[in-house]
Amino acid sequence: MIEIIGLVFISIGLFFDFVGCIGLIRLPDVYNRLQASTKCITLGTCSILFGAFLIHGLAAAGIKALLCMVFLALTSPVSAHALARAAHKAGVKLWEKSVVDRYAEDGN
Repeated sequence: MIEIIGLVFISIGLFFDFVGCIGLIRLPDVYNRLQASTKCITLGTCSILFGAFLIHGLAAAGIKALLCMVFLALTSPVSAHALARAAHKAGVKLWEKSVVDRYAEDGN
C-alpha cells in the first residue's frame, strides 16, 4: 500500500515538473519563468523525493531523499528571490502587461 502511495506522489511530482517545463517555454519574461521554475522544483521535485522516501522507507536512499527535500525547500525560494532581485537591479524589464513592480515601488 505504501508503494502505491509513493507512486502517486511520484506521478504528481512528474506532472508538476512537466507543467513547470511548459511554463519555462510559454511564459513571457524572466520573472514569470522564474516563478514557474521555483514552483516546479518545490512542488514537483519534492513530491518525487517524498514518493521515493515512501517507497524506500528509512533505508539510506529514503533518508537521502528526505535530506534533499529539506535542502530544496530551503534553498529554492531563496535563490529565486536573489535571481529576481539581481535581474531587476540589472535592468531587466518586466513584461509590458505586468501590473505591479514592487521593487520599483520600494526604491530598491
